[in-house]
Amino acid sequence: MSAAASVRLALAAAVCAGASVLTGGCSSASVGAASGAAAGVATGIVTVNPAVGIGVGIAVQAATDEVVKNYMRDMHTDQQNLIAALAGTLAIGETRSWSVKHAMPVENGHGHVRVTRAFTSALASCKDFVFSVQDGDDPGAHEAWYTGSACQQGQDKGWKWALAEPAVDRWGNLQ
Repeated sequence: MSAAASVRLALAAAVCAGASVLTGGCSSASVGAASGAAAGVATGIVTVNPAVGIGVGIAVQAATDEVVKNYMRDMHTDQQNLIAALAGTLAIGETRSWSVKHAMPVENGHGHVRVTRAFTSALASCKDFVFSVQDGDDPGAHEAWYTGSACQQGQDKGWKWALAEPAVDRWGNLQ
């Protein structure tokens, strides 16, 4: 491939990567793809070897996707821990608001928690609850409801998230 063709290919890849970031929002797929494409194009131009560029691009995309996935899991864990702790303090039928604000404005959330059942087994005391997640701060914002369970992890360890199968839509498989 000639140098001019390499430059045209690199420019086209950079434009595609930029467009995917602008149109894809902050999804982990677009961030990983864009960073992988940019790294691959830059490496391919420097080494004048497209195979090396492709290899570097794939490696950078995989690493970026993993970092984003871990960060999102931490953000979801913050929400789950807060909701579980709040549910642990509530009586059956009681409802309270929950809200999480992170330093980076990603995965902030708010809504309501309502305990629907409390039970004790030989292993733990648990509560089933419903919780909502509101789409925005407006009073009339859409509110989606999910179910979950929290169990007490000993007297001094507090309440932790136990089960949330219907909430898979909310957090994916990052439970």
